[in-house]
Amino acid sequence: MRKNIVAGNWKMNLNFEEGVSLFSEIVNMVKDEVIGKQEVIVCSPFIHLNTISKLADTANNVSIGAQNIHQAESGAYTGEISASQAKSVGAEYVILGHSERRAYFGETDAILAEKVDAALKNSLFPIFCIGETKDERESGRFFDVIKSQLEKGVFHLDAEHFGKLILAYEPVWAIGTGLTASPEQAQEVHAFIRQVLADKYGADVAENTTILYGGSCNPSNAATLFSQKDIDGGLIGGASLKSRDFLEIVKTFNS
Repeated sequence: MRKNIVAGNWKMNLNFEEGVSLFSEIVNMVKDEVIGKQEVIVCSPFIHLNTISKLADTANNVSIGAQNIHQAESGAYTGEISASQAKSVGAEYVILGHSERRAYFGETDAILAEKVDAALKNSLFPIFCIGETKDERESGRFFDVIKSQLEKGVFHLDAEHFGKLILAYEPVWAIGTGLTASPEQAQEVHAFIRQVLADKYGADVAENTTILYGGSCNPSNAATLFSQKDIDGGLIGGASLKSRDFLEIVKTFNS
């Protein structure tokens, strides 16, 4: 079912003590200040998951997620983490297809389709990322790129399994650059994604799919972005590393 969600992606930041401290601050702030029904997800490095899962406050909609998994269930994959391992330390969600994984680690649509399957098999909810590069945006190919990422990454799923996914549109040219898609640009793409989903799975599935925006979202622009009809929240990078900034984004949905 479509929800308002703010998900933090800490990326490769914070040592163990720093991460536990930040998560504790976030949990307490959500409990004290959030009055809506929006869900908060924190996707931390693997080192934090076991400990912060014990601090997660499901009564106040604070959950945790991993930032990646391997597509295999187990095996000789030194340094990797399987879906079952992530699940065993308390992860409920997992980010898949983030542009940094695609660009720096060579993750293809075919690999990501396998990771989606592995996540669902182990009762993890994927936060599946799609989005275009600067060149793809400027050449006008961004709709084709996004549709292809959906078709090759997740459209092998039936409607029931697809309904367990959260999508995140992240214009790659706006991640960590300080640039942000305008509310109109972001809404245009989110509406396009929803139409592609409707064409594949029908209007009910499209309408009930949560689609987040990711790309230099911060307390000063969250309200204008989240007010758009087809934007259901954000996948937050840098601003999720500061508890007050992150909570101000979460509180956008209070009113």
